[in-house]
Amino acid sequence: MCFEQVKRSRSSEGGEGAEKLGRDKPGTVAFLAYANDAGDEIGIVHVFPDADAMDRHMEGVAERSKEAFGLIESAGFEIYGAPNEGVVQMIAGSGLPVTVRPQLLGGYLRITAGK
Repeated sequence: MCFEQVKRSRSSEGGEGAEKLGRDKPGTVAFLAYANDAGDEIGIVHVFPDADAMDRHMEGVAERSKEAFGLIESAGFEIYGAPNEGVVQMIAGSGLPVTVRPQLLGGYLRITAGK
């Protein structure tokens, strides 16, 4: 899982990009964007079933980032789980802060409300 902190410059942006990612990156299990009350910052949660799916999600990220630069400004990343080293190097190479928490201590993901 990856959390991306973004400074947002256009409050209406988000839905169109998510729809495109949904089509282009079927290995990404979840892509969820949340805004603060002021609408000037968003957090984006990306969920992947494994490190290889995160690698596939990152393919073409340079081109997608160029398209988004006029709309958003990334502020940093948090990665939960053990990513492949190439992904960490790619993000760290951007100059943005990146925190990796590779050790899963426990928890669960419930897809539907259960009993």
